[in-house]
Amino acid sequence: MNDEDLTLAEAARRASASPGSLKRWGDQGLIPGYNGRWTPPLVAHARLVSRMRERGHTLEDIREASRSGRLAFGYVEDLFPRVEGGVDLEAAAADTGLQPALIERIFASLGMPQLRDGLISEDDLQLLRYIAAVLASGFPLVAFLQLVRVYGQALAQIADAEVRLFHLYVHEPLIRDGVPGLEMAEEMQSLARELLPLASPMMDHIHQRFLAHYVEQDVVGHMESDLEEGELDLGRLRVTIAFADLAGYTRMTEEQGEEEAVSAVERCVEAVELTLPDEARIIKTIGDEVMIVGPDAAALVDWAVGFQELMTERPRPRIGMHAGEALYRDGDYYGRAVNLAARVAARSGGGEVLVTRPVVDSAGRHLEFERIGEVKLKGFRQATELVLARAFDG
Repeated sequence: MNDEDLTLAEAARRASASPGSLKRWGDQGLIPGYNGRWTPPLVAHARLVSRMRERGHTLEDIREASRSGRLAFGYVEDLFPRVEGGVDLEAAAADTGLQPALIERIFASLGMPQLRDGLISEDDLQLLRYIAAVLASGFPLVAFLQLVRVYGQALAQIADAEVRLFHLYVHEPLIRDGVPGLEMAEEMQSLARELLPLASPMMDHIHQRFLAHYVEQDVVGHMESDLEEGELDLGRLRVTIAFADLAGYTRMTEEQGEEEAVSAVERCVEAVELTLPDEARIIKTIGDEVMIVGPDAAALVDWAVGFQELMTERPRPRIGMHAGEALYRDGDYYGRAVNLAARVAARSGGGEVLVTRPVVDSAGRHLEFERIGEVKLKGFRQATELVLARAFDG
């Protein structure tokens, strides 16, 4: 038996199946490439068979899926380190100096609330040691838990995108080309083996670049905020919030189909990304809507007016803006100012930039503003003054 071979008992344990079931699946052709020996890639495939059986799929369904290569992606799982053994919560707390309740809260914030078999793996224990060192250095716990939640959400989105894009643009084309299941699995595993080691250094480089950029922006922002009157409560920032979406997007979806509508959204979001001032950034996208935040109201309204002049293709964007204090939590912004900006955007029309009085008061004289009037916005007791911003004519 070579180093890659596994005993039937070990293979069954890793696949979460009984030895008898595992051998029967191999003999019945459910595991492409099985010839009486068990290797880690074959066990990875067997794990998928086990999961599909638990979900009620028949052996014939699984055999056809294996033959066509639809389960070939499962072989990639073998490239990840196996999680075995570990320590319980109390032992992890004693090792790291972190309270058990805090450890559970950290895992929940990361999006990993369930401990495998009640145990913490050695890799996760090392992560907790890093976290303990960060907290011991004096970094505030309330801020750190928000940072951990942002890490978890961002990395989960990255991993989800990696898997889905690999499936859509590598796996599915191989299936459509009729590549045999085992050959497909080997090709996908070979490609993934080359790509996986590159992911971490790529993300680390991008992280460092953005970190340097936002440190610089924060230094400038602090200097300018010192010139403003009044202090803000902890956790609050003075910002300008803009919401942009495509006027008539729902109708476009119905008339031209989802593909064309999504393409229009992608073009709009890409145009926003390419034209935003350096200090502003996209916080999130929800459907066809983009939320943008920046510290400088004048720069952001300048961008919005110029952006509308560039976007002549229908459906045209509509933009609403407001400047005020917002609560910063978990990488996002909350509060009255955010809600007000969203309501202003909902009142604007295609090709328009609709703003509130605080934005007008900060803007330069090269723009002109047309007062719309006092408008009662949904969810707000008092009327809000709305103003249409555009390039100065004349």
